[in-house]
Amino acid sequence: MNKTKNTESLKPGWRRVKFGDVVQLSKARCADPLAEGVERYVGLEHLEPGDLRIRNWGNVADGVTFTSVFQPGQVLFGKRRAYQRKVAVADFSGVCSGDIYVMETKDANVLLPELLPFVCQTEAFFDRAVSTSAGSLSPRTNWTSLAEFEFLLPPISKQTGLVNALESAGNLVDARKKALESLQIVIRSKLESDFSDQSRWKSGRIGTLGEVQLGRQRAPKYTTGQFNKPYLRVVNVLDGRLDLRDVEIMDFNERDFARYSLQPNDVLITEGDLISVYNVGRSAIWNGEIADCCLQNTLIRFRSGPDLIPKFALAAFRFAFYKAVFAKAANATTVAHLGAERFSKIEIRYPNIARQIEITNLLDELYSVEGQLESRLSAEEKLLKQIREEMLKGG
Repeated sequence: MNKTKNTESLKPGWRRVKFGDVVQLSKARCADPLAEGVERYVGLEHLEPGDLRIRNWGNVADGVTFTSVFQPGQVLFGKRRAYQRKVAVADFSGVCSGDIYVMETKDANVLLPELLPFVCQTEAFFDRAVSTSAGSLSPRTNWTSLAEFEFLLPPISKQTGLVNALESAGNLVDARKKALESLQIVIRSKLESDFSDQSRWKSGRIGTLGEVQLGRQRAPKYTTGQFNKPYLRVVNVLDGRLDLRDVEIMDFNERDFARYSLQPNDVLITEGDLISVYNVGRSAIWNGEIADCCLQNTLIRFRSGPDLIPKFALAAFRFAFYKAVFAKAANATTVAHLGAERFSKIEIRYPNIARQIEITNLLDELYSVEGQLESRLSAEEKLLKQIREEMLKGG
């Protein structure tokens, strides 16, 4: 028999509370930040999903109309497009966008300020924020709805231990991210070095060096439940690697399956991006990780011809991505699109096969270490999420 909220059995000292009973919005405002000596401002674009640190900001002196004031220790939550999961803890003072809620605990003896950001990162809180958002293009949640969010609050004596565990796991994730970022700088430097002297290299349009295929259009009529096959989309292709944690299913008849299916050594390139034209052109290689997998029309498949080995094609595409070659070729409207035709016309330079193998052998070693770091980071992020989700279970 399921327990109701009124009859649930909780650990001693635990209680069910409403978010608005223990958290409040900051009402601090500043009509003229520059005149009052405020130096920094934070917009939604400065908050990174899943990262509690504010690593970027703007300068008030460059001009800004924001008036909401935040102080160190307060929590900033992006109320617009809450599905982006933007939560951060300020470690400096400034002003922020009106699309950001500035929150703080009402009583530090009831809810530790250090625990608040982790509460805001739970799945239940995000579900509440997303489900109560209104608007089509830029949905926003509201404080009245968030204030009604209910969760189980541990006694203050337990909260310190939870914060320590969460901060330790978070520090481990941060350290792994920094190691990964450092390695990726090395990879970029290696690509810069390898591609610096192309005087004896040949040149050709991508479309003449292999087969270019745009993926299949996604539409409701393709979800009848028959002939289901997994397919990849933009979120599955990162810079140099695949993220296969969220792979969807779509109908493919025999003819379409033959056209849009993937083979080992296919290189996948992101065709479009909602956020920035500079995200267009991320690429990764397919190694047959999922049987009978296909691709959606948000991706381009490149299948190398005899003059390019697939691994070198990937290296060339990553180099072009870093140099914004794909961004410059894309059609930058509301949604940036590269398109198979524009992609095919882009020229790249390439050496002979022996040199391609020489270049990619060392890159393979770097990619291997990169993959190991990413696997460890994924495991550590999973641990952090598990601790965060378990911390508010008072049963």
